[in-house]
Amino acid sequence: MKRQGGFTLIELVVVIVILGILAVTAAPKFLNLQSDARASSLQGLKGAMAGAAGIVYGKAAIEGVERSENAVEVDGIQAIHGYPTAAANGIGAAVVGLADDAEWEVVSAAVTVPPTISYKFANNGSDTCIVTYKEATSVAAPVITAADAEKC
Repeated sequence: MKRQGGFTLIELVVVIVILGILAVTAAPKFLNLQSDARASSLQGLKGAMAGAAGIVYGKAAIEGVERSENAVEVDGIQAIHGYPTAAANGIGAAVVGLADDAEWEVVSAAVTVPPTISYKFANNGSDTCIVTYKEATSVAAPVITAADAEKC
């Protein structure tokens, strides 16, 4: 009689158990991707704000209003000291699509010295995962900060 080649039931069960152990070991690495994605999005918004502020400053310098102590309009964007103001019609208008993007919402627009505006994820209940834009002063460029990855 001819013997058939193949795997026994025990061999198949052992392979399935080994694959299960590997899956359980590797799963935590892939389950934490959402917080990494949020942290990357925050860094992306921070970079977009920095780039937009630089472009607005360049346009203000061309128009000769980069030293203006009062808010002026530069290409449809409210600016002071050459940089966008900490408002929806300032940095919110300078970052293309920020006002229209449903992913971001304004957490606070504080009337501090200098004024600040903060953005967070619209679908995230936490107010710790934010990007904050602090308006430029006569002696300093704007300061843009993003929350640490652990807070998201």
